[in-house]
Amino acid sequence: MNWEELKQSSIDDILAWAEVQPWCRAMAKCAQDAEWHSEGDVWTHTKMVIEEVTRMKDEGGRRGPHDDLSFTLSPSNFTKLIFTGLFHDVAKPLTTQVDPETGRVRSPKHAVKGEHIARSVLRDLGCDLTTREEIARLVRYHGRPAFLLDRDEPTHEVVRLSWLVNNQLLYLFALADTRGRNTNCMTRAEENLHFWKLQAEELNCYDQPYAFANDHARFTFFRLRQPNLHYVPHEDFACQVTMMCGLPGSGKDTWLARKRDTVPVVSLDTVRSELGVQPTDDQGSVVQVARERCKEYLRSGTSFAFNATNILRQTRSRWIDLFANYKARIELVYVEPRFDRLLEQNKSRSNPVPEQVIRKLAAKCEPPTWIEGHSLIMNDGDEE
Repeated sequence: MNWEELKQSSIDDILAWAEVQPWCRAMAKCAQDAEWHSEGDVWTHTKMVIEEVTRMKDEGGRRGPHDDLSFTLSPSNFTKLIFTGLFHDVAKPLTTQVDPETGRVRSPKHAVKGEHIARSVLRDLGCDLTTREEIARLVRYHGRPAFLLDRDEPTHEVVRLSWLVNNQLLYLFALADTRGRNTNCMTRAEENLHFWKLQAEELNCYDQPYAFANDHARFTFFRLRQPNLHYVPHEDFACQVTMMCGLPGSGKDTWLARKRDTVPVVSLDTVRSELGVQPTDDQGSVVQVARERCKEYLRSGTSFAFNATNILRQTRSRWIDLFANYKARIELVYVEPRFDRLLEQNKSRSNPVPEQVIRKLAAKCEPPTWIEGHSLIMNDGDEE
């Protein structure tokens, strides 16, 4: 099955498809902590969560003391919640640990690893880029609302998540996740979810991102952890840096040629070629030369593009810090066509990257988000 077929399928057919997948078989064999999941294994819980999502669509979710909900799930949002349910605990088999003293079962960081698994599976299915990333991030942050009151700054948590996911969908899924289990310990959790909803509504970011005064206010809040949500920095940029991100063969050069053809480009591939450095060699000299070229443009206030894979957030953050220190406005551009097309484009390059290398890079890829730069463009490889 591919994505177009799956999203048109019935819930029973989606579950039947999932049950023959290796990641699903692993969930069916993975035990959970009996106090929080007396229903049994991870797959049993997953099916219960999907049942709750279906009930929400049909009945509006009115089942608990705080069910003053009034919403209609569009077909696309219903699909997003169903597949979030399918993948939200998919990494528990990889992370589950049993405390040898207490016998309690824990699965630390399963949501982080689950995001990568969801992204990989959806990529292979041919899911469109926007929907895939929405589902992957819902998987990543699905557990956050239940622990809102444990945060030092609950307001900041809700604001931050509004720029990563849709808070309404996050809330509805967290509600389904809470109810899709057999336990007597969930009263407090549902109350916390209700506080999340109230906080998001109060900040007017329940069904939309929080409205910062300007792009630089948002950038400053996330980069410097500016504690004042109402701080309004002056937007006085010396230049603009277009930071390209994407797997080898994704079409970053093509996008630049079409959309930013008038700006100079600092390219790691170009620097490697000039220095005679292979991609498998130590990249220290390549990075050093590229940084100096970037600094030359930054010092002169010249807008330019920085072209590299930049698929890891930690890698991007080092370059973003450099650009921001020179008062640059930072535009992030992520390019990723369908994977089969990407592989074909890679083969046509003068120096193609081995397919197995691309697949390894794809497995750990972290596409950029709105919390990293002043603007973000997500491009599926087609003309806009």
